[in-house]
Amino acid sequence: MTLVTDADDQHPVTVHRSGDTTELTVGHGTVLRDALRAAGITPHSRAGRRLNCGGRGLCATCGVRVLDDDPDPEHWHDSLADRFGYPRLSCQIRVTDAMRIQIPEKLVWGRRE
Repeated sequence: MTLVTDADDQHPVTVHRSGDTTELTVGHGTVLRDALRAAGITPHSRAGRRLNCGGRGLCATCGVRVLDDDPDPEHWHDSLADRFGYPRLSCQIRVTDAMRIQIPEKLVWGRRE
């Protein structure tokens, strides 16, 4: 899936979930949660699909594990998740380089590592 047209402003994002791998091409600066949802992939748990904060960084239901070098957190909630080993908030991560992520299995929130 391509979200922008200029090849210089695109980054590959590899998404691992439930034994499946999907390759996306995402525009530079796109919020990861938005890119996932546009590709028909939800970072939310079943409950989180209905009960979430809409990308404001408050509910932690859109957590993903960044498998490469983590982008630095810019939001207080994402910073705490990163500090204590919880999944990072996809609604607070902007795609600025190639990345590989894993969407963990979760009831509502992801588990700590």
